[in-house]
Amino acid sequence: MNIDTVVDKEYLGLSFRALADAPTSALRGLSAKDAKALAQAFNVHTVRELANLDFVKWACAITTLAEHEQATPEEQAKETLLDGGLEMTFPASDPVSVDAGITRIEVAPDKVDAHDDHQHAGKMEEAAH
Repeated sequence: MNIDTVVDKEYLGLSFRALADAPTSALRGLSAKDAKALAQAFNVHTVRELANLDFVKWACAITTLAEHEQATPEEQAKETLLDGGLEMTFPASDPVSVDAGITRIEVAPDKVDAHDDHQHAGKMEEAAH
């Protein structure tokens, strides 16, 4: 990162120590009006005081940890169900069907009516007799 891209023109080339002690308005995009609001709200006058503000530290910590937080079991289950649903919705994403040149299913395959013949129970009874 080039530090010159985040400070106003009059602060270009200053050392980091000097920038830390500069007023908050030295940061590009933070106007004198914004700096005054920070001073009134948080008693923050310098870049160093802004960086050391507990709210800023907490916000930085939360966002850093959020990037590494693992999904809860409930979130993982939802994601798994969602992934399964997508696979069923888009069978062409299956490598076998892609290799076979199948891009969509025109007619659904014949299925046994589970109401009348659950897992071929009727056929098994016929075979047993």
